[in-house]
Amino acid sequence: MRLVVAECAAHYTGRLSAHLPKATRLVVVKADGSVLLHSDGGSYKPLNWMSPPCSMAVSEPDDEARERGVTSSWAVQHAKSDDRLEIEFFEVFHDSQHSLGVDPGLIKDGVEAHLQAMLAEQISLLGEGHNLIRREYMTAIGPVDILARDAAGHTVAVEIKRRGEIDGVEQLTRYLDLLNRDPLLAPVKGVFAAQEIKPQARVLATDRGIECLILDYEAMKGFDDVESRLF
Repeated sequence: MRLVVAECAAHYTGRLSAHLPKATRLVVVKADGSVLLHSDGGSYKPLNWMSPPCSMAVSEPDDEARERGVTSSWAVQHAKSDDRLEIEFFEVFHDSQHSLGVDPGLIKDGVEAHLQAMLAEQISLLGEGHNLIRREYMTAIGPVDILARDAAGHTVAVEIKRRGEIDGVEQLTRYLDLLNRDPLLAPVKGVFAAQEIKPQARVLATDRGIECLILDYEAMKGFDDVESRLF
């Protein structure tokens, strides 16, 4: 990765035209060929950029550009389109290159798979007397996250989301409609479980007779089954 802090201007042409007047910015050139221009604001989003595949040519300024104070120019051309980013550098304050190596990628904590595994282990969060039938119970339209049985022997279908929204309630409704056609499972009640449930989703779930359960991920991670400990 190359990092350049410089006073620069940029002009983009292609599907539209855009111009960045002269200012101090961070220019990032990544190993995949992408080029990004950042200001000291705007969060993570660059002011302008070129995505790979693209090529970059560095050239000396002509007489007119040199009179304007330009010291060098970059022309970044996309390989599969007419998109082109031209950057004029007036003064370079920092220019360094760094090898970052292979990135292992983002490892998310608290994703739906984690919530599903922990709820299966702590099935009593659904209520006393609940027992796990199985995780990922397959149906003709996809797997139900958790299938359980309550203290009265009734089947319970649980749909798990990090953020509970209306589409999750609709998904569980479809599962319940299908599961309730099976005489070995019916009647099947639904539980919509999430770390956060939007008000509209809660209203829809309640209207359809679906129970809502808020999952406290931090508390679930610290679950301690006293009866299973040796000491």
